[in-house]
Amino acid sequence: MSTETPAVDEEPVDRTLDRGFFGQPRPLATVFGVEMWERFSFYGMQGILLIYLYYSASRGGLGVPQATAAAIVGAYGGGVYLSTILGAWVADRLLGPERVLFISAVVIMFGHISLALLPGFAGVIVGLILIAIGSGGLKANATSVVGTLYHADDPRRDAGFSLFYLGINLGAFFGPILTGLLQTTLGFHWGFGLAAVGMAAGLVQYAIGRKNLPKIAHRVANPLPRNRLPLVIGIAIAAVLVILVCVFTGLVTAKNLALIVIGLIIVAAVAYFVVILSSHRIDATERSRVFAFIPLFIASVAFWSLYQQQFTVLTIYSDKKLDRNLFGWEMPVSWVQSINPIFIIILSGVFAAIWTKLGDRQPSTPVKFGLGTAIMGVAFLLFLPFAGGGPNSTPLLAIAGIILVFTIAELLLSPVGLSVATKLAPSAFTTQMVALFFLSVALGTALSGQLATLYDTKNEVPYFGILGAIAIAVGVLLLVIAKPVLRLMRGVR
Repeated sequence: MSTETPAVDEEPVDRTLDRGFFGQPRPLATVFGVEMWERFSFYGMQGILLIYLYYSASRGGLGVPQATAAAIVGAYGGGVYLSTILGAWVADRLLGPERVLFISAVVIMFGHISLALLPGFAGVIVGLILIAIGSGGLKANATSVVGTLYHADDPRRDAGFSLFYLGINLGAFFGPILTGLLQTTLGFHWGFGLAAVGMAAGLVQYAIGRKNLPKIAHRVANPLPRNRLPLVIGIAIAAVLVILVCVFTGLVTAKNLALIVIGLIIVAAVAYFVVILSSHRIDATERSRVFAFIPLFIASVAFWSLYQQQFTVLTIYSDKKLDRNLFGWEMPVSWVQSINPIFIIILSGVFAAIWTKLGDRQPSTPVKFGLGTAIMGVAFLLFLPFAGGGPNSTPLLAIAGIILVFTIAELLLSPVGLSVATKLAPSAFTTQMVALFFLSVALGTALSGQLATLYDTKNEVPYFGILGAIAIAVGVLLLVIAKPVLRLMRGVR
C-alpha cells in the first residue's frame, strides 16, 4: 500500500502545471469563494450573537445572564466543529466531500434565515442548530477538497492552504463590520439577515464553479454497504429522539450545555482515534502518522481554548472595558472581531511566502504547533497590564496589539494544522482525519465558553495569568518532544 497521502494520485493529471489562481490550481478559487462567503455569514452573525443574548430587551436583546450567554456561545462554537464528524462521515461513506460541501452551504443559509426571521429563543435554537450542522459539513469538506488539488509532495501545498485561509479571513473581516453596522442602526435581526444574504451569494458562486473541481473531490473514500444503511438511519433517528427527550425533560439546559458538549467531544475524539488506529485498512506507516497527530491534537486544544475567547471574553471585555470612541463616535462592539482578519489578510501572504522560500528548511509542523501554542499564552499575559481597570480604560491600540499576537500564533498553527491533517490522513479516512483536527478546535472552543463563565473584571489577573502560563507550558513541552513526534510522522514535515 502506498504511504502517500490520500488518494490524490488516483487522478492522472499533473496538477503542478495548473497555476491559474495566484500560482495555485485554478479550482482553488471556487473553494476559496464559498469559504469566504460562509465565513462572512458565520463571523458576521457571531460578532453580534453574544451581545444579542445578554443585552436587555430594551436594547434589542434576550436578557440572558452574561455567564450563561458566554457558555451558550462556546457550546454552539464547539457544536460547529463537533458536527464536522457528521459531515466528514457522510462524505467518506455516502456522498463524497464535494456534494456534502454544497448541501451544507444550503443548510447554513436556512440557519441564518431562521435567526433573521424567527423571534426570540425560537430563532436562536433553530438557527444555531442549522448553522452548526451546516458549518461542520462545509468546514471539513472544504479543507478536504483543497487537499485534493495537490500531490502530497507539491511544495505549494502549505502556501495554498495559507491562501485559502486568506479567503476565510476576507469574509471574517467584512462580516462583523457590516452586520455590526446594521445591528446598531436597524437592529439585531437585520444583522442576522445580512449574514443570510452573504451565504446565499457564496452558494450561487460555488454552484457556478463546482463543475471544475477534480474528479477525486467527488470520491466516496470508504462506501457504506447498502445493507447497513437502514441501521444508520435508525441510529440517526434514535439520536434525535434522545436529544429531544433530554431537552424537554430539563436534562440539558443553557447552563450545562457547554459541559455536555465538552464531554461529547472528548468521547468522540477518543473513539475516533481508536477506530482509525485499530482499522485493518491502514498500514504501519499510516498508523504511526496517526499516533504523531495525538500531541498535535492536544496542543491544538490548548491553543483554541484561548484563541476562541475572542468571541466570549474579548467580546465582554470590548463591551465593558474597551475605549471604542473614534473621533466622537462609538464603534460597534462587533468591529473588534474584524481586527484579527485585518492582520491575517496582511500577514497570511507573508507567512505563505516565508514557507515557500524556505521550502524543506522551514520549521517542522510540531515546532510550528509548539510556537503557536506558546505565543497564544503570551498574548493572554499581555492583558495583565490593563487588569482591574474600569469602563473605557483599555485603549483600542492596546487591544489591536494583543490581537496581533493572537494572529501570529494563529498563522503558526491553524492553516498548518489543516494542511498536516490532510498529509497525515490514512487513505481510508481522508476527510475524517480533517474532522479530527476540527474536533481539537471543537474541544478548545467549547472549553473557551466554559472558561468564560469564570471571567470577571475583578479577577482578571489570575484568569489571564493562569491560562496564559498553561498554554506556554504546553507549547514548550511540544517543542521539547518535536523530534520524536517528527519521526512518528514518517517523512511528513
